Amino acid sequence: MSRLFAIPPWTEVRRRLVPLIVGLVLCGVAFGCIVKADLGLDPWDVLHQGISDRTGIPIGTVSVLVSLVVILGWIPLRQRLGLGTVLNALLIGMTMDVVIPRLPHPGSAVQQWGLLVAGLAIAGPGIGMYIGARLGPGPRDGIMTGLAERGPSIRLVRTGIELTALAAGWLLGGDVGIGTVLFALTVGPNAQFWLGRLDLGFPPGFEPVAHADGHHADDPPPDVEPDFTISGT
Repeated sequence: MSRLFAIPPWTEVRRRLVPLIVGLVLCGVAFGCIVKADLGLDPWDVLHQGISDRTGIPIGTVSVLVSLVVILGWIPLRQRLGLGTVLNALLIGMTMDVVIPRLPHPGSAVQQWGLLVAGLAIAGPGIGMYIGARLGPGPRDGIMTGLAERGPSIRLVRTGIELTALAAGWLLGGDVGIGTVLFALTVGPNAQFWLGRLDLGFPPGFEPVAHADGHHADDPPPDVEPDFTISGT
């Protein structure tokens, strides 16, 4: 393994690559449905939409660009990229840009809620497959764990990052609404349910180790906690 990349042997990559890609595509479809529902987005997509509205760049493309900028922040934090990290940055946003124009425009509140519920539901197995492939954390998780290693708790860092993205997106004109609240309430349990059924376990040599703060190898390690805002997150 290099100092910049953490990639397991090809035999493990080959076994995990299809679930990783399918999971990321499902996430792109899920976030596309939520965007089309127009009832409020997750924090990072609020930011992406705000930038998109100001620049005219499609929201999925904005997601990709923001993800790549976030990955640059890994370098000073000495976080290592996984294959899943790079594909996460690219595939979710690309999928959104393909899906959103092809979804029907909701002509009623019932159709809006149908798209929102579909998006919230699809996000669970998508995140479960992507995280369960264990080929690297999402771009934003690397920033989170890198900062947490320098003192603050993961919960505090994650909350701060999410609120910052949400506030910046709202100031730029991104949609905050009932969908934002429902995403925050449902994505954790939904993703955890599917992760428990789709987790492929860690590749040999990539198992988490015990930490001085009492975090043990059998606990969910910080660098693979579901990045619930991976959209593009």
